[in-house]
Amino acid sequence: MKSFVALSMCLVLFSCNALLSNALDTIAINQSIRDGENLISAGGTFELGFFSEGDPPKRYLGIWYKKITTMTIVWVANRVAPLADASGTLRVTSHGSLVLLDGNGSDIWSSNLSIPVRNPVAQLLDSGNLVVRDAEGSDPNNFLWQSFDYPTDTFLAGMKIGWNRTSGFNRYFLSWKSIHDPSPGDFTYQLDPNGYPQLVVKQGSDIKFRSGPWNGLRWSGTPNLNPNPYYRYGFVLNEEEMYYHYELLDSSVISRMILMPNGMVERFTWIDRTRGWKIYLTASMDQCDNYASCGAYGTCRIDFSPKCRCLKGFVPQFSREWDLLDWSNGCVRRNHLDCEKDIFVKYSWLKLPDTRSSWFNESMNLQDCKVVCIKNCSCMAYSNLDIRDGGSGCLLWFDKLIDIREFSDYGQDLYIRMAASESALLPSHQKKHKLVMGLAVSFGSVFLILVLTICVLQWKKKKMKLPEGDNCENQKEDLELPLFDLSTVALATNYFSSDNKLGEGGFGPVYKGVLRGGQEIAVKMLSKNSRQGLHEFKNEVLYVSRLQHRNLVKLLGCCIEEENLLIYEFVPNRSLDSFLFDPTQREQLDWSARFNIISGIARGLLYLHQDSRLRIIHRDIKASNVLLDCEMNPKISDFGLAKSFTGNETQANTNRVVGT
Repeated sequence: MKSFVALSMCLVLFSCNALLSNALDTIAINQSIRDGENLISAGGTFELGFFSEGDPPKRYLGIWYKKITTMTIVWVANRVAPLADASGTLRVTSHGSLVLLDGNGSDIWSSNLSIPVRNPVAQLLDSGNLVVRDAEGSDPNNFLWQSFDYPTDTFLAGMKIGWNRTSGFNRYFLSWKSIHDPSPGDFTYQLDPNGYPQLVVKQGSDIKFRSGPWNGLRWSGTPNLNPNPYYRYGFVLNEEEMYYHYELLDSSVISRMILMPNGMVERFTWIDRTRGWKIYLTASMDQCDNYASCGAYGTCRIDFSPKCRCLKGFVPQFSREWDLLDWSNGCVRRNHLDCEKDIFVKYSWLKLPDTRSSWFNESMNLQDCKVVCIKNCSCMAYSNLDIRDGGSGCLLWFDKLIDIREFSDYGQDLYIRMAASESALLPSHQKKHKLVMGLAVSFGSVFLILVLTICVLQWKKKKMKLPEGDNCENQKEDLELPLFDLSTVALATNYFSSDNKLGEGGFGPVYKGVLRGGQEIAVKMLSKNSRQGLHEFKNEVLYVSRLQHRNLVKLLGCCIEEENLLIYEFVPNRSLDSFLFDPTQREQLDWSARFNIISGIARGLLYLHQDSRLRIIHRDIKASNVLLDCEMNPKISDFGLAKSFTGNETQANTNRVVGT
């Protein structure tokens, strides 16, 4: 149980200074503070003195918040060697060293400073920094020693976490052993200087959490770290130093970051109204922040189940272990690399991989970065170093890519070396670029390239013309339907992964996808081997885009970039036939549910035949073309074989066999 000298009684009713008239501003030579007698006070924010902790109680010299009733220790001097009783004395030596003595006069702790100083004094600054300086020195900020260089578990405003690159001095945080034991714990929070610097939490020598590299705005793996009205943060990297720091913007705000005994890094803010600390931010947000939880080339996404999957173009290294949810061995490339022919595939919205085996250059741009990586067969990936103002700098990786996760916001782009056979993973604009470059080499004529481009555009325009032969005036209207980029749809479906495949019909395969905003979609792809073709694709686009009814599936858009894709709303219970012909699922269809489905189909058909602005005959009604939403409401789908009529027509002849 915490207690501290001369303050335990004043917590409830009195201010501490009222009882301690002998509180000191500084300690000079031949002065001291004794346990139970003096404190060093720093304005109205912090105090230095002795406190008890543990069972049986042990005595420590420490710094705590002065006016916060919940005693909160921010620094401990003798955490390795506590005092057994209230006999401690702190004094300043003639060499400018702070020394803590026990009742026998033996040194328990020392700042180990040995510099000839004429008039050394110790002072506790209002920032919570205990400093030793020369009282006769011309610069009051020229500290001979400061506690901010030797932090314990608490990161205060004005502190630095990082390295002096000239001297090799490292400032890092070391957790308490437990919430009631200030002795050194198992976890450290430090800046790893290897490769491009990044913050890490270690348990011994094992990394438990990694912030990702600094990208100019925040650490790559901390999307919740954003500019705010309470504190300003930044990362400094120059020839002399590399460190992370923050400064409070409002002096009335009391905020601190702490490395907890369990290894969690949390920021707390003091709330006067509730008289307690409130968590403002946690560095490790969820299980995906556990270091390398999905292994090499595996990516973690917390809203997926299971959370781990291989990056597109990679497969589990050991499929059996992966299927049993052991992802530690990660993934390997599906196709082997061939350095001279390799391509680079862009992966977006990522926490960048571990940078301990990386190289960086702040002056290069992304294209320069790519050129350097292409020439080095050991280079596995590259990205921008700084994402501000369109991106700058170069960051290269020379080992397996480890500890990757996906974000829905604030993720970064990473370009990974892949075999040339994986060109299908390239975004459409990259493929077009390669096509244009190939034509330039083959024909050597910019004119031919322009002609070909015009032809391709005309072909696409012609491809999306409305079907001819149907007697409907509405076909002359412009088609108003959103067009999706192929890259957007590919990313939403995990690049048309087999894991996302919902099924396959005469039109082609159907995939489930999730757009960046979280909307679930179903994507129908016109297969090159489909029994249906372009006519049916046009039909679907024409009719479904103009039909709005609760019992008709909603078409959200289409894509005509290299693949013909239809993007629908996602209907979770799939098709009616999966219930009718499955002995287990069939039990969910009691008479009430069946009647609701029958009525819904009838309402949808009545709308098509009579009430819609296009009078349409579906011509392919069957159980597999009736989808069921989460409430088992039916939605008619698949209008590839549909035919429209003008207002006065009641019959027509078809020129080919259609239907099932």
